[in-house]
Amino acid sequence: MEHFEKVEKLRQRASVSYEEAKQALEACDWDMLEAMVYLEKLGKVASPGQESYSTNFDGQPQYVSVPETVRRNTEYSYQEGFGSKMNRLFGKMWKAGKENYLRVSRKGEEIIKVPVWVFVVALLFAWHTLAIIMLVSLFLECHYSFCGKADLSGVNDAMEKASTFADKVKDEYNKL
Repeated sequence: MEHFEKVEKLRQRASVSYEEAKQALEACDWDMLEAMVYLEKLGKVASPGQESYSTNFDGQPQYVSVPETVRRNTEYSYQEGFGSKMNRLFGKMWKAGKENYLRVSRKGEEIIKVPVWVFVVALLFAWHTLAIIMLVSLFLECHYSFCGKADLSGVNDAMEKASTFADKVKDEYNKL
């Protein structure tokens, strides 16, 4: 490398003038490293600061709140997908269908008692026929109710209202 190229490189790296770079190189027998050290000693170049690296993170708390961590973890566990929600829903429906029954009675005597899931399947495949049979049977003094483990009082109240309405219609018809 020529003297001019060395002066140019030192000037760029040390951010000094051509004269200062040339003087430093001449004083150090044109050795680049020695010239850099020479300029540092003269105070013309800032010496590199001491650098240190650590894996320690000062902003991270040493202890975390256990209740907060538990709440956060349970909150994330409830974020489930559509498929698992549907699976859980069908599971609950199946369990309720096995534990509860549709009861058909006439004049206080039970005629038939079937699991709700059987009634639902019958509705799916033969709803036309089943709707007509249920409507006609209401006029023949049949009453429908649900029994089982679940609280079905709201549904049973609606069934009782339908039976009462059918009885009123039948009484009005008989008056004619």
